[in-house]
Amino acid sequence: MDEYRADETELPRSVVPYLVVSGGAEALSFYASAMGAVENNRMTNDDGTLGHAEFMIGAARFYLADEWPVMGVRSPMSLGGNSVSLSIEVDDAPAWVQRASAAGARVERPVTPGPEDGFESGWIVDPFGHRWHLTSRLPT
Repeated sequence: MDEYRADETELPRSVVPYLVVSGGAEALSFYASAMGAVENNRMTNDDGTLGHAEFMIGAARFYLADEWPVMGVRSPMSLGGNSVSLSIEVDDAPAWVQRASAAGARVERPVTPGPEDGFESGWIVDPFGHRWHLTSRLPT
């Protein structure tokens, strides 16, 4: 079997997570208060649901939309769990976990130092069912 090698111009430049939720406007508000998200774009459907939004957490870009059941697009809450977790490196994992918890996230695992890897991290599940790994480098 021949191995395909992409030309550098064909290589992906980034991966943008596209989060699906029930309650898009509320989710954008949560991400702003819990994670300092900055909204760049919002498109609302005629029925008031969120058709598409773009937001940034630091330099990380995210897309977000309300569920679209007729197309099989469902949130983790509708599916009863998650198959993907989002890992994001932040400046102060304990502070981020605390702020997310205060904004309504469930702390799945409190922040602990990693085993000899120089990082500390914790896990949260946001009110919309998305699971986040918040990690930061320990001071050297």
